[in-house]
Amino acid sequence: MIGAGASGAKNAVEWLASVAPDPDACRWEWERNPHGVALLPAGRRWDVLILPADLGHPTLDVLTRLVDRPGPVLADFGESRIGFFVPPGTAARWIGTGVRSAGAGTWIVVPYPGRSTGGVRWLVAPDGAGTLNDASLLELAMHEAAGRLAGGEGGAGAV
Repeated sequence: MIGAGASGAKNAVEWLASVAPDPDACRWEWERNPHGVALLPAGRRWDVLILPADLGHPTLDVLTRLVDRPGPVLADFGESRIGFFVPPGTAARWIGTGVRSAGAGTWIVVPYPGRSTGGVRWLVAPDGAGTLNDASLLELAMHEAAGRLAGGEGGAGAV
């Protein structure tokens, strides 16, 4: 996992909780929830593009070669899907086979930054400054990853 450090984790908590209808109540419950997760609305500060893991992991590998530090990336329970946090409004415009999206009017399960949970986890934790994945770069990374998978160079580590 690409982390944010102790102060970054505190800032990440504040940044994530700021989208909740009641940020104070969100933080209170989040810190006491034994699963370490909160349900937060997408579409305010971020949307999430959700890829199947067989494409998501290679896409993250490519993306980490394109930028020093990608924006937040989640893995779901069992890592069957990978969610990339992108600017709000991206989900409404995104067209892609097999790519799900969470935007305005949807909610996502978000783990507490800096703590391990038994399910959903950060592959790249939020940095607390609001850095998101650039949708254009993410699309390029997805195309390269898909091309490599189709060309027989597959596997999550091949790039």
